[in-house]
Amino acid sequence: MRVLAKTAYLLTTAALMSFGAVHMTSANEELMKMAENPKDWVMQTGDYANTRFSKLNQITKDNVKNLQVKWTFSTGVLRGHEGGPLVIGDVMYVHAPFPNTVYALDLKNDGKILWKYEPKQDPNVIGIMCCDTVNRGVAYGDGKIILNQADTTVVALDAKSGKVAWTVKNGDQIDGGKGESGTSAPVVVKDKVIVGISGAEYGVRGHISAYNLSDGKLAWRAYSTGPDAETLIDPEKTTHLGKPVGADSGTNTWEGEQWKTGGGTTWGWYAYDPKLNLIYYGTGNPSTWNPVQRPGDNRWSMTIMARDADTGMAKWLYQMTPHDEWDFDGVNEMILVDGMDIKGAKRDVLVHFDRNGFAYTMDRANGELLVAKKYDPAVNWATEVNMDPSSDQYGRPQVVAKYSTQQNGEDTNSTGICPAALGTKDQQPATYSPKTGLFYVPTNHVCMDYEPYKVSYTAGQPYVGATVSMYPPPGADHMGNFIAWDAAKGEIVWSKPEKFSVWSGALATDGDVVFYGTLEGYIKAVDHDGNELYKFKTPSGIIGNINAYEHGGKQYIAVLSGVGGWAGIGLAGGLLSPDNAAAWHGAVDQGRAQGDEAAVVGTAGLGAVGGYAALADYTTLGGQLTVFGLPD
Repeated sequence: MRVLAKTAYLLTTAALMSFGAVHMTSANEELMKMAENPKDWVMQTGDYANTRFSKLNQITKDNVKNLQVKWTFSTGVLRGHEGGPLVIGDVMYVHAPFPNTVYALDLKNDGKILWKYEPKQDPNVIGIMCCDTVNRGVAYGDGKIILNQADTTVVALDAKSGKVAWTVKNGDQIDGGKGESGTSAPVVVKDKVIVGISGAEYGVRGHISAYNLSDGKLAWRAYSTGPDAETLIDPEKTTHLGKPVGADSGTNTWEGEQWKTGGGTTWGWYAYDPKLNLIYYGTGNPSTWNPVQRPGDNRWSMTIMARDADTGMAKWLYQMTPHDEWDFDGVNEMILVDGMDIKGAKRDVLVHFDRNGFAYTMDRANGELLVAKKYDPAVNWATEVNMDPSSDQYGRPQVVAKYSTQQNGEDTNSTGICPAALGTKDQQPATYSPKTGLFYVPTNHVCMDYEPYKVSYTAGQPYVGATVSMYPPPGADHMGNFIAWDAAKGEIVWSKPEKFSVWSGALATDGDVVFYGTLEGYIKAVDHDGNELYKFKTPSGIIGNINAYEHGGKQYIAVLSGVGGWAGIGLAGGLLSPDNAAAWHGAVDQGRAQGDEAAVVGTAGLGAVGGYAALADYTTLGGQLTVFGLPD
């Protein structure tokens, strides 16, 4: 624990009561200062602005070709490894998928395990996790490591000893529960732990919650759908595209009480602007996937939300995909950039690469929509986002009827929709370089066929209501691109094709190098023009996020490899073989056995198994941390 926390222990009980608020403010200031130190990596996305930019520059575009593996560490788990390690001083904190083991490793002593925390969870939670048993990482604050377990238990661990400081249950998942689960990485903001919830494919009603960092007590909770008192929306002060949302905005675009099982889960990333004291995040798809069964705009699913960090009250909202028909969750990260030149005016903006294939640049103070453009040319479900403030369609995507999945109120197999349900980008976070002013974005280049079917809600049971098949766009021989994006103009600067979707989090550095990982298992380094400078194949596919840190005066690059997630669920869940009974079970759970065995397998994993079947020719399961550095 750092100096501020040690000082707190010396205070008397009376002093703690008197100065508790001051201490927590100091703890938050400590975390912000730590994030400014490039030697450490204290947040999953690098900083509150989610830039994933490292100021370290020992590794450059000229010497990156000399990178070597310095050391490795096995997590002991063979499933999808998302997120990445934290580095605080001489200690690295590494997490794993279910059962969500956390390790503290001594960087001064060859990565010796200082402590290990392995929670005891009901293994039945595995069965309700949508797209693999992933976990996106731990958070740090005030001498505590915060873990969001699969079973929705939020745990605060003493960073020095690994002992449990407090636990709290954030959701209701199994044994007759609602099917809620925990996959997102928490974030510590001021004196609170911010955490979301997963499970829209079970009809979960999404929410974001703030717990006191000191004791785990609930400070506030904001639902995505429902009455104003529960969504923490002020009808007159909360705005959508500059206008007050009005009363009952979270219920009046739903039929009856469908908002109670309306989805809008919050399993992505959270940004924070200390100057505005606003938290930014996105909400996921509405439930069910069958749009015919839930008429209306289904607010506030598919929405960017800006909320006061102290109270949770919503300042502004923007719904990107009203009445979602394609499972285009809006949970991807918000990246905050100061002073971006938008048509000659300097704006403090929020940039968001949505699953729906549009990249949004917005004024983060008031939610004004500045840019909304496609970041993959294959996107065809909508022609554009209406940018005319005088139009009743302002801010809405202009849907192409052919690619709607709601055809004449009937369940019809709509074909050739781009992107697929997993989006032009899923949760894998992009990076922003202040040196170039560009964003470097891992993307999916995938299309789909989508056939809704009628489904009934039962608590704790799948509530999907669609069968999906995925494949590359017509004429394409690849399923992913790594791109550079100009958010002020809404333009692709360059695009580097990859055989499979790029499912890792990217990292830009002050050494003029950008790193990312591939589903086959390669970590790659490119320069700011997209030229490949280095690659190394790790033991398993990379869906983790690449981090940088410095220790002992030397810069290192770290990444978790372990194929899985939605794109890799066929491997992670053993669904690729037509002879595998689990594949039958997965497809039937999603609703439509389609004649022959191979067809069933192809639609398993919510459509990903067939689309990514070739991945089995390039990699297999794993769970390893690999650390790279320059030669001594």
